[in-house]
Amino acid sequence: MTPQEAYEKALKLGKRIPKLEPVISQDAFYSYHYAMNVIKGRFILAEPDISKDAYCSYEYAIEVIKGRFVLGEPAISKEAYYSYFYALHVIKGKWELGEPAIGKDACYSYCYAQDVIKGRLPDFMHNALLLSNNESAKKYVELIK
Repeated sequence: MTPQEAYEKALKLGKRIPKLEPVISQDAFYSYHYAMNVIKGRFILAEPDISKDAYCSYEYAIEVIKGRFVLGEPAISKEAYYSYFYALHVIKGKWELGEPAIGKDACYSYCYAQDVIKGRLPDFMHNALLLSNNESAKKYVELIK
């Protein structure tokens, strides 16, 4: 049985099936959905696998834990999109671990400055954004005046 088949069986029955959990836990996507839709809470057995995927880690933090998912933060921090939204909605403030990824994207750098930091970016992000010389950089200059 695949993780998808095991998840779908549990979802159809509307309850946990402990003997299928080791199968479900092999796939981050189905583990996250099992936690959210079947368990309606944390799926501890699957957290090491969930933590390897940025999307699943972010969604698990938002929808299941409703707070920080420290084990998944290294995966989240590798992608600008998830790093920005994790800082905004979960950390609710500056998140240094995600800043290198955010700093590689001018749009998310500007949004991070505006919505999270509410001002000037750390030097490495500030300089990278100004050097991008695009619309986000222009908005950022106006923001920090």
